[in-house]
Amino acid sequence: MTTVPSQGLRHFSITRPWLKSFRSSTSMASLSSSITEDSEQAQPSTKQSSTKSGSYFPKRGQILELECESLAFKGKGLCKVAETGFVLMCDRALPGERFVGRVTRKKGSYGEVTKLNTLSPHWDFVDAPCEYASYCGGCKTQNLSYEAQVRAKEEQVRDLVIHVGRFSSSELESLSIMKPIVPCDIQFHYRNKMEFSFGAQQWLPKEQLEEKNDGDKNYALGLHAPGFFDKVLNVHKCLLQSEPANMVLAAIQDCWRDEHLGLSPYNVHTHTGFLKHLMLRTGSNVKTGCLELMVNFVSSSYKPELLKPLVERVSAIPEVVSIMNNVNTSVGNTSVGEEEYTLYGKSNITEILRGLTFQISANSFFQTNTHQAEVLYKLIEECADLRGDGSEVVLDLFCGTGTIGLTLARRVKHVYGYEVVPQAISDANLNAKLNDIQNATFVQGDLNKIDQSFGNNFPRPDIVISDPNRPGMHMKLIKFLLNLKAPRIVYVSCNPATCARDLDYLCHGVEEQNIKGCYKLKSLQPVDMFPHTPHIECVCLLELCDNPS
Repeated sequence: MTTVPSQGLRHFSITRPWLKSFRSSTSMASLSSSITEDSEQAQPSTKQSSTKSGSYFPKRGQILELECESLAFKGKGLCKVAETGFVLMCDRALPGERFVGRVTRKKGSYGEVTKLNTLSPHWDFVDAPCEYASYCGGCKTQNLSYEAQVRAKEEQVRDLVIHVGRFSSSELESLSIMKPIVPCDIQFHYRNKMEFSFGAQQWLPKEQLEEKNDGDKNYALGLHAPGFFDKVLNVHKCLLQSEPANMVLAAIQDCWRDEHLGLSPYNVHTHTGFLKHLMLRTGSNVKTGCLELMVNFVSSSYKPELLKPLVERVSAIPEVVSIMNNVNTSVGNTSVGEEEYTLYGKSNITEILRGLTFQISANSFFQTNTHQAEVLYKLIEECADLRGDGSEVVLDLFCGTGTIGLTLARRVKHVYGYEVVPQAISDANLNAKLNDIQNATFVQGDLNKIDQSFGNNFPRPDIVISDPNRPGMHMKLIKFLLNLKAPRIVYVSCNPATCARDLDYLCHGVEEQNIKGCYKLKSLQPVDMFPHTPHIECVCLLELCDNPS
């Protein structure tokens, strides 16, 4: 493993003038759009004084020579202007890379820059195996060695826990709270779900603009180009999905533009066209363990005769056991339809997780990396530290389709799960029945809008599992947990910034609102669920203080 220079991932001080206002906000929902920007501000740092840093702000359009020092939140490269230390964030810049960039805008205490050309490559350089890696927004760090990727992710989590969560570095080390990140053994073909878009306008990189075509030759099926809702990068193969899924994608790419078929992509400007999305889901046959594939065409209307040629082509692939058609008549870009039709085979596929069988429909939520979900759920079970005598009550917040709660159910007295999405609750009940689990109750409800009556319908839990989405937990829910005083909370997070904030509230309280924390952080385990992307999962264990007030 290459040693990271001292100015890289491991050593940078942090200024965070935004933290006071960030912590004093009482509306977690209002932070959903700004939290990632706040988190990025937590990463930038400078050794210069604030006076010196504030004296020079690069102008928009100015061209500078920069060196990326480290990776910040969302995988952006952190750079500093040589003369002043002013922080600039650059997409697709990697540690050690020297490049020429153009300043695009200023955001408070930092700015953003677009890379024009590379002068010298970054540390830990590897050749990206995907031909689309330079353009697709999915795998931003594919040409960074995997060891360097997980090292950067671990440091990002540590930095946020210290500077947003207000846990001291010595505390994390002396008490062995911060654990080394768990890498993913499988770095490619790990996703069991991919969603591709049909587009009337193909996005082309600058070097290919002369090849631009008109009409149906400009149609595209692939992934949205970063920053464009109306332009699609044409993709024939994605290294994150299974090989059978790539066979389906290639088969559709080979024929859908045939003018004799009468198919057209949906145009987001004129709101005309037929094909909107192609969703591919990979599962496992419960009896054989072999891969099973669901193909879901999302269209603007129900015209099965138009899809028939594609269905015939795709159903010839042995792994395809289900072909669905979701009809979405709205002008929005969602892949969830108002109506759903089965065009071939069965209406669902299955997956095995922690010894349980889960039924997956076209729109079900399920962990998109099944292999690493096994690792993640095992860590959750270890943090829960169940007695195993069937006496404990588990409160499963943001339970989704019930996967976490159901994996614990056979060792506890009862699981109570809460989730806002009605379809997820329906799937959770179905999964409980499928696995003959009768001690799990799943309730549909918005945890961001709980009132004083929340908690009346279940006994005081021994363990709380909380797995919120990216905005984290609403202050109402945090207040509820602080009053509930369950002995243990296992906090599962997909956003280390909001995770650090919520850990701070639960452990240290909110002084501005006279709210006292009553938990101590016992362990924090980063997990890499999605190699080559900036996403990080964390499993945190909190225990009630000995004498909570």
